[in-house]
Amino acid sequence: MLKKSGLFLLFVAMSMIIPSTILAANGYKKEYKMSVVVGPKLPWGAGATKFADLVRERTDGRINIKVYTSSSLMAGKQTNEFLIHRQGVAEFCFASTINWSTTIKPLNLFNLPFFFPDYKALDAVTGGEVGAEIANLLHDKGVTLLAWGENGFRELTNSKGPVSKPEDLHGMKVRVVGTPIFIDTMKALGANPVNMNWGDAQVAFQQGVVDGQENPVVAIEIPVKIWQFHKYATIWRYVIDPLMFTVNNKVLASFTPEDQEIIRQAAIEAGAEQRAIVRKGLIAPDLSALETLRSNGMEVVVLNQQERMAFREKTKPVYDKWVSKIGKDLVATAEKAIEASQK
Repeated sequence: MLKKSGLFLLFVAMSMIIPSTILAANGYKKEYKMSVVVGPKLPWGAGATKFADLVRERTDGRINIKVYTSSSLMAGKQTNEFLIHRQGVAEFCFASTINWSTTIKPLNLFNLPFFFPDYKALDAVTGGEVGAEIANLLHDKGVTLLAWGENGFRELTNSKGPVSKPEDLHGMKVRVVGTPIFIDTMKALGANPVNMNWGDAQVAFQQGVVDGQENPVVAIEIPVKIWQFHKYATIWRYVIDPLMFTVNNKVLASFTPEDQEIIRQAAIEAGAEQRAIVRKGLIAPDLSALETLRSNGMEVVVLNQQERMAFREKTKPVYDKWVSKIGKDLVATAEKAIEASQK
């Protein structure tokens, strides 16, 4: 009798444990799609793969996330990413605030010209009240912000000559992201912004049709060997490009609480690792990324804060125009966080 009672208790105990794994696995999809707009070899794409691997390992294969790179889920149109994410076509994303900012205007906060002086300022904003407000905003629109990654400060390279003051950009044809605020910024600086995809841009550089471009150093410029096209670089930190690990709200709710926590922790870890890779060699005393540019024949101009302010003053009309679109309160909260980070 005691033996039978013991077996019964063991059965009851096992029945309380099994549903969180077996039942969850039975209710989950065989595959979840994750959208990334770049290729798998860039730090951005690699960060998405790291996240997917961590989730797969820590859920013992219950949650299998397949990373779809190079905008393949949206037929190459990057600005459609948020739409397909909210609809559930892509259950997960590792997305740029730039690509979503055409749909979600407050994300243009990160596109304000010369707004963020350094990485400490960015971390203060994303890790504080502003980051929480953005998370709430996204949740209301159907997606959950899991963690932050990064594509980096966008720096200028060109084939014409060194740029150290706004006047140096006058008349220069610069390839930019097709987001309106980027076009406004380049026009305010006297440049001629050109919106084209990256493949066409590289051909235009070779042919001399387009003079320059703006992208993060470690995330884009070094991997594509930008010195093949341009001999001049300006480190001006004119806008920052944070990345967001996100999941569709309904998809997240379909997982057990335990698996939801695994997903969140995997995003936090993958984001921290990815940010470290993108920042490597760009923060004193380690400036090895800039030395890589120089060793490949580029002349590198690094603007100090006073020189950056000349560019900021020139683009003040852009700032004034976009603050109301972003939200005055959100911008004011960000300004306070940035000011506190500089003390």
